[in-house]
Amino acid sequence: MTSSLISRAADRYGLPAAGVLRLWTCRNSPARLDGGSVRADAEIVLNEAGRGALAELCGVEPAVLAHALPAFTVDDPKISTSREAALAQARWRAAGAVAGEAAFACRSCTARRTGQTVRAVRYLPRRQRVCVRHGRWLLDADADQPLEHLDLRGVPEVAAAQRQWAGVARRAGRAGAEGAEVFALAHAVVARWWEEALHWEREEVWPQRLHRVAGGSAGTDLQRWRTVGRDAVVFPEVVAVADALLDPTMAELVWADSGARRPRPLPADGAYCRRLGERVGRAWLGPLSAVDYGGPLIAWMGAVIRRRRGQGGPPGYNNNPWWVRQEHQPATMAAQLRVLGRERTSPRLGHHLARGGTGRAACADHRSGQRRAGAAGPAARRPAGQDC
Repeated sequence: MTSSLISRAADRYGLPAAGVLRLWTCRNSPARLDGGSVRADAEIVLNEAGRGALAELCGVEPAVLAHALPAFTVDDPKISTSREAALAQARWRAAGAVAGEAAFACRSCTARRTGQTVRAVRYLPRRQRVCVRHGRWLLDADADQPLEHLDLRGVPEVAAAQRQWAGVARRAGRAGAEGAEVFALAHAVVARWWEEALHWEREEVWPQRLHRVAGGSAGTDLQRWRTVGRDAVVFPEVVAVADALLDPTMAELVWADSGARRPRPLPADGAYCRRLGERVGRAWLGPLSAVDYGGPLIAWMGAVIRRRRGQGGPPGYNNNPWWVRQEHQPATMAAQLRVLGRERTSPRLGHHLARGGTGRAACADHRSGQRRAGAAGPAARRPAGQDC
């Protein structure tokens, strides 16, 4: 992130970041957490004169910074007035609204490359969060919690999944899909399973993996660790589901389950969901995923079937099978932690969380803060055949 680079440059000069920031006229202040500290994902957007000032500070050409910093060339209309164009100006924004998801960088990698063992924040999509060299899962930088990474040395399958993802991304390209879209859909599917997993008596892999990334045991803080550790714990299954979604033979099972040219509702014991459960190491999961009629997996199956039949979808639906409707997008760690924080002051919400409602409450909290164009799809929970 541009703001992260400025902080590290200040360290090189032996100055506080606030002292270096005086090079720019800032039009606002960075967003802060409830405790008063500045959010780690607070990004700074510069005008043309401001970019020149940063390049001079770092002793490199602007083109070098444009290559290294995703937000470097982003313009903000609130600091682009012609009257003050020659003035080096800056404006604080949230990283997610500028150039994508932000995560803490691996401090060991930062020290290896720069000689500084300091905090750095970088734009890093969720599908690339494993530092394989040091066995770490790099956490979101927008949440109010103290950890920068999770230790993956006790769960080598997570690092193995990161290496496998490269092949899955290449298969996505050959299939005419964006790797980011495929991963987002697979993540939505598995995050939905994660919400329900507390009620799955046969689920043994995720609890063991969660305790390992929590340092041996999540102890009495299980709900917080389920929030912080979710994306790392489910990552192998996300990669496996993404691979299955791209498999043409699996798509044929969807077509067969739908009745092919003689349409029928998707069965609860369909071959596709049964095989999908086997591919994620849970032969018993098929029937559970098949009856989640309002979930992203059934929505994907419906889109595949409609495309095969040459039909359009219901109002509000997108026939792109990789499109994840807003109500299917998993709540972020930051949104879920906000819900957990409010539990202390709301007995009613605390009762809701005790019954396992954290994910859904956080989804509502997450969606209420989103500003996305386009209409959301119809309300979920419908008969299986209706999505098709």
